[in-house]
Amino acid sequence: MSGTASVVLGTVLRCGPIARSTIARTSGLSPAAVTRACAALTELGLLAEVPQAVPYRGIGRPHVPVDVDTSRHVVAGVHVAHLFSTITLVDLRGRVLVRRTIPHTAADDPHEVLTTAADELLRLHADRFPGHIPIGLGVAAGGWVDPTGGVVVRHASLGWRDVEVAALLTARTGLPVRVDSHARALARAEQLFGAARGRESLLHLFVGNVVDAAIVTAGTTHRGPRSAAGDVAHLALGDPGVRCGCGKRGCLEATVSDRAWAERAHLAGVVRRPSIFDLVDDAVAGSPAARADLVERARVVGRAAAVLFDFLDPEVLVVTEIGTNRLPDCAAALREEVAAMSRASADAVLASSFGEDVLAVAAGAVQLDALYADPLNIRNPVWQGV
Repeated sequence: MSGTASVVLGTVLRCGPIARSTIARTSGLSPAAVTRACAALTELGLLAEVPQAVPYRGIGRPHVPVDVDTSRHVVAGVHVAHLFSTITLVDLRGRVLVRRTIPHTAADDPHEVLTTAADELLRLHADRFPGHIPIGLGVAAGGWVDPTGGVVVRHASLGWRDVEVAALLTARTGLPVRVDSHARALARAEQLFGAARGRESLLHLFVGNVVDAAIVTAGTTHRGPRSAAGDVAHLALGDPGVRCGCGKRGCLEATVSDRAWAERAHLAGVVRRPSIFDLVDDAVAGSPAARADLVERARVVGRAAAVLFDFLDPEVLVVTEIGTNRLPDCAAALREEVAAMSRASADAVLASSFGEDVLAVAAGAVQLDALYADPLNIRNPVWQGV
């Protein structure tokens, strides 16, 4: 019945509030199967009847719609970036309820970074949503991440290797922990909650301090036998005049990563210090130089994305990049470049659906992906004390 429950919950996520009879018609399941699945999901606190959602105007017994119940559970999340971690609590529709940023004091010490984030997350839950039951903890990070073992295999900018994230955080919090790359997590979030709903194939390109990608085909994220799929950092799609830390020239990450681009802007006198956040803030505030600099970055990203698009031929390309997320000029430049350099049409190129919440959504989506794939397998853990 688990597969049936997954179909039912996914249909309600996309279409709810929705009557059980409509779920059956939409999904192709029998009315009896839908009724059984709805009963099981309601008992777990994942669905709830919402009679007030649709006014009844007919004759006879009304069809009471059901919707995803966001009143009982939360999902916890930690996204690990280069300079900081983002902790969050999200609801079952992937909406961010609260998020906080924790600067890294010792980024090269994974135990320090992860336990600090976990302890702050425990306090955040106790302070803000003590009545909501946490389903689990999702952890997202850049680089090479093995979801099966819950391990960050390699995160170059942090210097992490073979960090057993899931084991450490399960022991710290008492929660079931799932770990994945932020590119894959966000690709799935776009399918579940974003503009790519209903898309069976998708390419997601993440451009931050880490540059990586996720590939979705036939509705499933491709991980590869070592969970290393999507490593595009060292593809020769960047500026051939830029030397990468790997010793080669023209690597994509060495050209367009947040740190590399901010340093470039700083040396050019566009921004006072090498900070991508300062650069974007200046552009939003009206600086022509900062805006032009970020538009140029969007075009460089677009040219690289065009190559990847033609190689994979997905239905849509989604790009997560801070300038594209916040500046319409950057989003337009990205679309123009991809459309000019590839077979993609401009309307197949999407900016991230999640704006400034993107890192928080990435973390929550790791756990929400598992929930919607197998909703009857959840348990209601009790968080341990700090």
